[in-house]
Amino acid sequence: MAAYFIAQYQVNDAALYAEYGAGAGPTVAQYGGEVLVFDVAAETMEGVSPGPQTVVIKFESTEAAKAWYESAEYQAVVGKRLSATEGFSVLSQSMNAG
Repeated sequence: MAAYFIAQYQVNDAALYAEYGAGAGPTVAQYGGEVLVFDVAAETMEGVSPGPQTVVIKFESTEAAKAWYESAEYQAVVGKRLSATEGFSVLSQSMNAG
């Protein structure tokens, strides 16, 4: 079952975020991910959003998404995103009714 890494945030340090993007991008493909959405101006329809930047990455499974997120390659750069942004991320399955 497909799984999606979804992040929404406000970028507070563009230079550091650019460093993150340069390092993180190759790791997504390396672990079988596909960026479906990269929107710097997402429109909030309900609730309070932490910021307009929205990213959705598709993986073939939750296990594949976690392998990417927990990989040495991604862990080497994720701290830059966490320092450069304010927001959240979630991992969601495509059809999990349980």
